[in-house]
Amino acid sequence: QINFNYFCIFKHRTFCQAALRGRIQLREQLPLFLMGETQLCTTRCVLKELETLGKDLYGAKLIAQKCQVRNCPHFKNAVSGSECLLSMVEEGNPHHYFVATQDQNLSVKVKKKPGIPLMFIIQNTIVLDKPSPKTIAFVKAVESGQLVSVHEKESIKQLKQEQGLVKNPEQRRRKKRKKISGPNPLSCLKKKKKTEDTKSPASKKKRKRIRIRNRSTSKVLSEKQNAEG
Repeated sequence: QINFNYFCIFKHRTFCQAALRGRIQLREQLPLFLMGETQLCTTRCVLKELETLGKDLYGAKLIAQKCQVRNCPHFKNAVSGSECLLSMVEEGNPHHYFVATQDQNLSVKVKKKPGIPLMFIIQNTIVLDKPSPKTIAFVKAVESGQLVSVHEKESIKQLKQEQGLVKNPEQRRRKKRKKISGPNPLSCLKKKKKTEDTKSPASKKKRKRIRIRNRSTSKVLSEKQNAEG
């Protein structure tokens, strides 16, 4: 679970390197800058990227190792630090992460997504970037009622589940199975046809027997007439 009483900041390798060069004590200065408790975070992909870059970024690696490591979806195949941080703030940034970076390409991609605070360092000073146009447009849409934020959607789902308004898919499947019951009317029709077919040969046999009896009686009468003559 994420505690929203503090600011969770994802640090990119470039931000760690800039803080090292400017001799900025991030754990001391960030709470004063944001006027609240902060949690410095990173991912496994960022740490692996720092390991592959060698001795030039050894100090930045030490700074990143002191951060809390959050689980990213790249367990088997690691990706670049920039790609990994973008994946952590997808779908409306529901955990309210900050992104701290000096990479211009990463900053441009972050600004294209609404609701992601961006931080960087200029002349040994921490700077919080102003809200991007995407974020401003998103906030206006939410205020006007045109859009619903991700946090509001989750709260609505929880309220529906508590009140029993949301039905489980398993119950729906069971109800559908119960509806399929009773005999098939087509099978009844087939049985009637069979009964009619069974009656027809019996009637034909009876007619043949009646004809045979008429022939035998005619023969007997002719034999009697011959004998009397």
